[in-house]
Amino acid sequence: MKQISFKSTLVALLLIVSIIANAQDKKLPNIVILATGGTIAGAGASSTGSAYTSGQVKIEAMIDAVPNIRTLANLKGEQLANVGSQDMSVKVWLDLAKRVNELLATKECDGVVITHGTDTQEETAYFLNLTVKSDKPVVLTGSMRPSTALSADGPLNMYNAVALAANPAAKGYGVMVVMNDEIHAAKDVKKMYSTPVQTFQSPQEGMIGTVIFGDILFFHKPHGRNTINSEFSVAGVTSLPRVDIVYGCADMSPDLIDIMVKAGAKGIVIAGVGDGNMNAATLEAAKKAAKNGITVVRATRVPIGAVLVKGEVNDKEFGTICSDELNPQKARVLLMLALQKQRSWDDMQRLFLEY
Repeated sequence: MKQISFKSTLVALLLIVSIIANAQDKKLPNIVILATGGTIAGAGASSTGSAYTSGQVKIEAMIDAVPNIRTLANLKGEQLANVGSQDMSVKVWLDLAKRVNELLATKECDGVVITHGTDTQEETAYFLNLTVKSDKPVVLTGSMRPSTALSADGPLNMYNAVALAANPAAKGYGVMVVMNDEIHAAKDVKKMYSTPVQTFQSPQEGMIGTVIFGDILFFHKPHGRNTINSEFSVAGVTSLPRVDIVYGCADMSPDLIDIMVKAGAKGIVIAGVGDGNMNAATLEAAKKAAKNGITVVRATRVPIGAVLVKGEVNDKEFGTICSDELNPQKARVLLMLALQKQRSWDDMQRLFLEY
């Protein structure tokens, strides 16, 4: 009888372990991380200074810097853009939406994480909330401190974002933002502070859940139509109509509206005072623009609260639209998508109440 050597036995055991490990790896969900730059990929000369340059670290290096992140999912990274989010553009939005839809349409992708700068993260999240055509999880994350900072928040934010995207229970929640252990719905989330890590909040509706070291707890589902229930599509779209924002203030200048119209704006959002208000001269300029086919939306510069349809301004009579709960920057996103086709006043106002 032939003796089996210790070496042969060890090789066989290692082979079995490898097969088991590969089998377990295949059972993990498949998550794609799309990187766009931002502070989370930033680097600075000092670990305690506030100055840094966005988008210095590529996605594979970012993934490798997060301990145990590959135990959550089979990960693939793609560098879709590399900008600070103050330079985010409609082109990148369209590229993101189309790539996310391509990925989620396959059986090989169970969810998508997007790393993004925080300055315009809420706008990108809301744009994707309206244009992604899947109920699979789409999660945006970023950081308030660059990768070189003392106590950088990016690695844990990315870990939690992957954990959320990999969780089957996260299906059907629309696009989400994960920052500072909190899960926020794309429609409701706002950047509330300029630099602290607790900047992202949903002051009207509240966060929809928490994710703490990968452990997820949902509180409620977001309201409003999104993703698979959205009527908007960017298939074949290469550009969007120009929409500008006017900031309301005491004694605001009404000629700003005329300037925007002459510059080619097809829509104007007014970040009004209080309940979307503006002075009499600006209201007249808004009425004139609306009569000439420019869609004018009344939002508010106030951080919390809705603009009322039947408030101090009679929107139907003046031809203006009220933004309901959308802040000016999100009202702009919705209006750009809505202006892809001709709409009646009633239909346009419906969009702002439903989305």
